[in-house]
Amino acid sequence: MTTSHIEHTGHPHVHGDGCGHVGVPHSDHVDYVHDGHLHREHDGHFDECEPSGHDEHAAHDHDHGQGCGHVAVPHADHVDYIHDGHRHAAHADHYDEH
Repeated sequence: MTTSHIEHTGHPHVHGDGCGHVGVPHSDHVDYVHDGHLHREHDGHFDECEPSGHDEHAAHDHDHGQGCGHVAVPHADHVDYIHDGHRHAAHADHYDEH
């Protein structure tokens, strides 16, 4: 799964520990939930950290939802769930890796 490199311009807020936004471990960096989308620090600015493509999480036998025990992260028009250090998003009859 790759992510797009789209700079979030006009972003005066610096994300980090204690910034007030949820930090989500993602691969080799941390995304921050901000206004329904995810930002990551990159070379002195923040990028939108959105997946491109469709990577199914195979053999996922756990249903995510309210009270499932995983952190829920509002993301665009759906909710992602943090599971084993990455995000899962419901898609059709399976979960995608984000």
